[in-house]
Amino acid sequence: MPELSLAEKLEILADGAKYDVSCASSGSSRRNKGGIGNAAQCGICHSWTADGRCVSLLKILLTNACIYDCAYCVNRRSNDTRRVLLTPAEVAELTIGFYRRNAIEGLFLSTGVVKDPDHTMELLIEATSILREEHRFNGYIHVKVVPGADLLLVDRLGRLADRVSVNMELPSRESLQLLAPDKSREAIVAPMKRVGELIVQTKEERKVSRKIPPFAPAGQSTQLIIGASGESDLQIVSLAAGLYGRLSMKRVYYSAFIPVNTDTRLPSVVGTPPLVREHRLYQADWLMRYYGFAAGELLDEEHPNLDLSLDPKAGWALRNLHLFPVEVNRAPLELLLRVPGIGVRSAQRIVGARRGGHLSLDDLALLGVVMKRARYFVTARGRFGADMTPDAAGLQARLTERTTPRPRWSQPSLFDGANAIDIRSTITGEL
Repeated sequence: MPELSLAEKLEILADGAKYDVSCASSGSSRRNKGGIGNAAQCGICHSWTADGRCVSLLKILLTNACIYDCAYCVNRRSNDTRRVLLTPAEVAELTIGFYRRNAIEGLFLSTGVVKDPDHTMELLIEATSILREEHRFNGYIHVKVVPGADLLLVDRLGRLADRVSVNMELPSRESLQLLAPDKSREAIVAPMKRVGELIVQTKEERKVSRKIPPFAPAGQSTQLIIGASGESDLQIVSLAAGLYGRLSMKRVYYSAFIPVNTDTRLPSVVGTPPLVREHRLYQADWLMRYYGFAAGELLDEEHPNLDLSLDPKAGWALRNLHLFPVEVNRAPLELLLRVPGIGVRSAQRIVGARRGGHLSLDDLALLGVVMKRARYFVTARGRFGADMTPDAAGLQARLTERTTPRPRWSQPSLFDGANAIDIRSTITGEL
């Protein structure tokens, strides 16, 4: 079989990386000191995959070869597919080539596991080192940590990358044992704990001396596959809350299960992947991170799964109608944040605006409140804006959203469609 060109390797490895959605690109500010590229707090350029997922570029695998045989993974050992491997120097060459063509501002590097976790981590570290030290690349770099690798290697990688992540993939020990028997929960959690400890430790040390290099300044993230195993939303949301609280997790990403393999251990997915459930989990996650909700408030043993027809905040409000309506001129910020139709910014605007006088219902719309929803849960100067007395059944009928997500806006990726970038010209520097 003839040797593949670098462009052909890139197409294969970019396609193999598309199922990993935990590719955030914000939270780091790495100043340029004589090199090339910048990592900024606001993030880097993004593109969209063919199935509508937002990704950060350049998004590739180091290799699609893997010693593991996870049931859900397109790159699993037992799949009959052509295996390719980029050398660390080739990863650096591709990244710099795309950057100089103004196609990307950063790198998202994941990988299959070759030989063993330590060997794979050493390749990732070498690729990142070449970019940072030889090319003096200061752009954003997000690298996957390989579970089971020596923690000293995790330390080295965190000093080079802006963000690191360890994909948990499956929400419970039982589903991991069923679908990914080559992996262990302990091997996944150990590097997460180490990264969390070093992030906190380094932040404290840098308060004393700014000469101490940062460790993963954009934090760590992880990914959970939704629908490949039987866990309830309560189990998933509770796990995410624990990761945020105990492991200094920056983001938990949720990926609707897409059947790419035939395996009796996997559920059959009729029609489209469970994207609505994925969407509701992201909403619940947002409520925990920014609105002050606890996992136990959003779900409990009587309600273990999110209502697919209703957003989680509205669902909580319907179960707690005794707290409503809320008088916006007196309610504390914490309670305003729990009103459907009032977001973080609009709640803050209400608190600021009412210092200058009492607000009316008309004022709320000007402050960004979505009155179509909020009018059932608020009063202003004692006036109730809805045309019905609040009751759970009637309100649910009015608040129910359509159960299929709107089509996601799409823009060309590096590799798809008529506007795709010419990979060969990017590598060679030709126009």
